[in-house]
Amino acid sequence: MNPNRFSTLSRRDFLHTAGGIGAGAVLGFPTARTVAEEVKASHPRGQAEHCIFIWLGGGASHIDMWDPKRLGDGKKIAGSAYPAIDTAIPGVQVTEHLTNCAKVFDRFVVVRTVHHDVIDEHAAATNRVHTGRPTSGTAVFPSIGSIVAHERGAAAEGVPAYLVMGYPNVTRGPGFLGSRYGYIYLLGTEAGPSGLRRPGDLTPQRTERREELLTKLRSGYVEKHRDDRKITDYDAAIGESFKLAKGDFMRAFELGREPATLRQEYGSEFGQRCLLARRLVQSGVRFIEVSFNLNFLNGTGWDTHLGGHKNQHLLIRDLDQSLATLVMDLERHRLLDKTLIVVATEFGRPAEFDGGGGRGHWAKAFSVVLAGGGLRTGQSVGVTDELGMKIEDTPVSVPDLHATIHCALGINPAKTLRDELDRPVPITDRGEPVRKLFS
Repeated sequence: MNPNRFSTLSRRDFLHTAGGIGAGAVLGFPTARTVAEEVKASHPRGQAEHCIFIWLGGGASHIDMWDPKRLGDGKKIAGSAYPAIDTAIPGVQVTEHLTNCAKVFDRFVVVRTVHHDVIDEHAAATNRVHTGRPTSGTAVFPSIGSIVAHERGAAAEGVPAYLVMGYPNVTRGPGFLGSRYGYIYLLGTEAGPSGLRRPGDLTPQRTERREELLTKLRSGYVEKHRDDRKITDYDAAIGESFKLAKGDFMRAFELGREPATLRQEYGSEFGQRCLLARRLVQSGVRFIEVSFNLNFLNGTGWDTHLGGHKNQHLLIRDLDQSLATLVMDLERHRLLDKTLIVVATEFGRPAEFDGGGGRGHWAKAFSVVLAGGGLRTGQSVGVTDELGMKIEDTPVSVPDLHATIHCALGINPAKTLRDELDRPVPITDRGEPVRKLFS
């Protein structure tokens, strides 16, 4: 807002305006109403109803995948490890191990200029990409999944709003929003969350008696601590878990109901996670994080130091098959425009090779890929230099990336939340959405 925007008004116009919206706003002190209207008008609103957030933990090399550069030799000549190939987007290339995605890349957007200032530490960088903020000594900020759960809730009754396929971690947590906006997690694909499964020797009758007893204990304890938000939030989370265990939610994990040919198209264990993500979207889960943590494929996962780089192509091929299948499967089910896919990592890799043939860490420029979600796909955002290490055009900060995701899901990225000390905290850290992605 411009506090001097009324400096050229005539006296008559000034009095007319003041009578309409109040002198405080005219003098440069905006009212809550004018601020809310301007914020609402200044941010695009997408049509996505769900988000599948694919996490390549370890630091996937952007120049070996989404932002190919000149070829390096793995030793002294810096550059990409693999040749580039054309995609369905004219003028946009990826590396040769992304052949399946290349064919349907018009459903994608590659953002090649994401950046932050956490260089060498995986945990801090992971936290930054998930929360959009540096760590703080006075507040634990919520993850993007928890914010989406808080703002949108589940898309259907009897399902969680937020689910993580991978190991539980505080960086994915609800922070000051409280436990009711936390996630359900699972490690396997077909059994479902272990905490929601009843032991085989426990009959429904015994389960019911136990729940009746626990309900009495819970209600009494909550009554004594009605003013303790942590206790009431935790109790609400317990109540929600009972609903999930009893309802139809667990049917989403019955992957055997899918055609065998489709399961083969999805491929590996990671591919089965992607298939499950589609089924969870159909069930009404709002935000699903799918972790790619199959380290045994190359020994190090996406953290491609030393020898891990040598077989990095196995990871890229695995991702390529499963991701392309997910995109087209969602499209066949008419869910692609309603489902935003985000492929993210904590940072990229420099063009130079280390002594063992791998790469170090690089957060000054790396790629995040989006697909579907009703966005204006079929384009790339941002340009890096000849080695993919410096941003030359359209830098996108992590808060900007978060703002883009929130806008795609119909969430105002400038809305203010309240932390545990009742301090105002905007949903994003002054992030601005990438406007060219919205109609």
